Amino acid sequence: MRSQARVVVIGGGVVGASVLYHLTKRGWKDVVLIERDELTSGSTWHAAGGFHTLNGDPNVAKLQEYTINLYKEIEQISGQATGIHLTGGVMLVSNHDRWDWLKMAHARNRYLGVPTELIPVKEAKKYWPLLDEKQFIGAMFHPLEGHLDPSGTTHAYAKAARMQGAEVIRKNRVTDTVQRPDGTWDVVTEGGTIHAEHVVNAGGLWAREVGRFVGLELPILAMAHQYLITEEIPEVVAFNKETGHEMLHCIDFDGELYMRQERTGALVGTYEPNGRPWSPKVAPWDFSTELLPPDLEHISDNLERAFQHHPALAKAGIKNVIHGPFTFAPDGNPLVGPIRGLHNYWVACGVMAGFSQGGGVGLALSNWIVDGDPGFDIWAMDVARYGSWANMSYTSKKVIENYGRRFRITFPNEELPAARPLRTSPLYERFKAMGAFFGVGYGLEQALWFAPKGKKPTEKITFRRSNAFPIVGDECRAVRERVGVIEITGYAKYEITGQGAETWLSHLLANRIPAKGHLALTPMLNEAGKLIGDFTVAKADDERFYIFGSGPAENYHMRWFEGHLPKDGSVAVRPLTVELAGLSIAGPRARDLLAKLTDADVSNEAFPFMDFREMDLGIVPAKVGRVSFTGDLGYEIWVRSDYLLAAHDMIVEAGRELGLAHFGGRALMSLRLEKSWGTWAREYRPIYGPLEAGLGRFVSFKKNDFIGRDGALKEKETGGKLRLLTFTVETKDVDVIGDEPVWHRGKVIGWITSGGYAHYAGKSVALGYVPKEIAHEDEGFEIEIIGKRYKARPQREPLFDPKGERMRG
Repeated sequence: MRSQARVVVIGGGVVGASVLYHLTKRGWKDVVLIERDELTSGSTWHAAGGFHTLNGDPNVAKLQEYTINLYKEIEQISGQATGIHLTGGVMLVSNHDRWDWLKMAHARNRYLGVPTELIPVKEAKKYWPLLDEKQFIGAMFHPLEGHLDPSGTTHAYAKAARMQGAEVIRKNRVTDTVQRPDGTWDVVTEGGTIHAEHVVNAGGLWAREVGRFVGLELPILAMAHQYLITEEIPEVVAFNKETGHEMLHCIDFDGELYMRQERTGALVGTYEPNGRPWSPKVAPWDFSTELLPPDLEHISDNLERAFQHHPALAKAGIKNVIHGPFTFAPDGNPLVGPIRGLHNYWVACGVMAGFSQGGGVGLALSNWIVDGDPGFDIWAMDVARYGSWANMSYTSKKVIENYGRRFRITFPNEELPAARPLRTSPLYERFKAMGAFFGVGYGLEQALWFAPKGKKPTEKITFRRSNAFPIVGDECRAVRERVGVIEITGYAKYEITGQGAETWLSHLLANRIPAKGHLALTPMLNEAGKLIGDFTVAKADDERFYIFGSGPAENYHMRWFEGHLPKDGSVAVRPLTVELAGLSIAGPRARDLLAKLTDADVSNEAFPFMDFREMDLGIVPAKVGRVSFTGDLGYEIWVRSDYLLAAHDMIVEAGRELGLAHFGGRALMSLRLEKSWGTWAREYRPIYGPLEAGLGRFVSFKKNDFIGRDGALKEKETGGKLRLLTFTVETKDVDVIGDEPVWHRGKVIGWITSGGYAHYAGKSVALGYVPKEIAHEDEGFEIEIIGKRYKARPQREPLFDPKGERMRG
């Protein structure tokens, strides 16, 4: 066995083989894959082998389409058949909520370029003759569905990689990974040690165990999953004889079933609501090409629905039951990317849909290793979306919940209960007693709205406006007309200190660094000049700064910060997480409220917009910034967590005679729409440049040295490709939620990133991207919401305070 390699990939399933192949495709030949047993041992070999492009995140959907189109390529290179059957598929629904969901999925496919089609049940029966028409109300035809041979596909990846210089080592378990002082790795195996520059953990069922070699507890869990293969079904034989074609794939969402033809019978799989983990604490190393004992009793309710919805299945005998484990992350998406704090340690695991996503994962990770960037937006798969709070117990609860909801709708206003509450601020119990309805962000409970006194905080889940709609409206009007207070502890907070802090920040961020006692808004760019962050920066002192940003991106941004720190120790970065808690007050009476809390002069002359002060608010020491995401006169007040209750008490008491109201996250999102302000992971993502996203004015090209300057300058010179627009939409009872197509003069030309109802302005608002060539036009726009197109008009200036007079006054 060799002693050196540039990259060692641990794990010989479809994902590891894909990573290996894509590294060779990028020209890296000195790469090795190590497999403890045979290729596909673990979960790959017993997979049903289905694939599709359907995903809640359109960027992941694009990678799934790439994966499907890749199979012919690896067949041609390797000469190894993948056994691909691109049959197409039908998706069946039985209720109107799911029908609405299908309309939205179909609409999203318009701008993804996937030619799906909504069809009546009668037509769906032509594709899947086993269904009972009375059980369904509609269907969607999807051309990019099918199945393949899991073993053949994995070997095709591996053989293609070997033909391009890679090495595959079987029957050799990795027993440890040890990092040397220079950041390189010793990969210790039963057959010897390989010294490598990079390590990729693609361990599949054992990814968690491999991660533990370096003290890493990955948030993944294997679930036991069953599917069965029937004996011959006469209807299948008749269909094949009549059409000369194989039957299509079929997903029965309300039956929680996936099905396809298998020889002259059917393959039937299901996700039961009471799913069971496999080896929840430690995966045994000697588990290989084994299956778990069949347990049809455990999925009997699902099978009963299968027989009711597809009566021919009830008459068919069962030829075989496949019962085996495969891994999930808490939200069902893969875990991909570099691990913060572990130089050149990469993960590609939790890929439960390996034959839909494996190619895309391999492409993204190989780009990341070679170029330092995945090359496109994979936020939904980035391992950094979870922090250390996602421990084994949390992961188990969320994976079980997610598994049982695999084919169920999660509504845009639905808050799932598993593993909650986990992280809470000191105000949680107080807000709970006040009737707060909570959501969760990065594991932290956050008040979304407050029920009227005496009412329970419950919300009807829906794609349309809910019973919380008028409540949120009242909160918005209270802010605009009087003054409101919201907790902002969920924002990410970072302290940057050291003699090199200002120079380092100036190189890291695109805008100028503010003077002492001031704030600045600034994007952060990657090397290509694309958006990877959106921050407020405060200069508290010559060698002390604070950065405020998106809470869910804390781990993602800390990974970037730490990866770019100078090696001389002149800069230190520290995430403040819940150590620093926050309250924001906003509205025309906000200054009056702040003045009642301090002896300091907070007049507009003494404390202007975008100033930052450290001051005492009564008995509480605080950091106060003159800024607010509501777009109104406002202040962000930051205190140590142990002072938060006292600060809240003072604000409530001082605000009583001013008409103070509490407002939640939903109202904040409504108020920001009136200012046409975007948010991270919606409008601001790594596929957009600052000019395209409307942040060009926050890029200071007078600085000659900041990350992404060349890319941003090129975008400025060429104008980029897209423009972020704000639309007002002519609707009555429904608003956009994101990912709706934008039509212009009868053609789909863009997509919506977020939106909702701007309560104070009384308008339905949508933010989205369109080609720059038509961004100046005012007529001809429509936005498709739940299958219906609504007239939309670009809003050229903010709906509220277009000149910023309230904000700055």
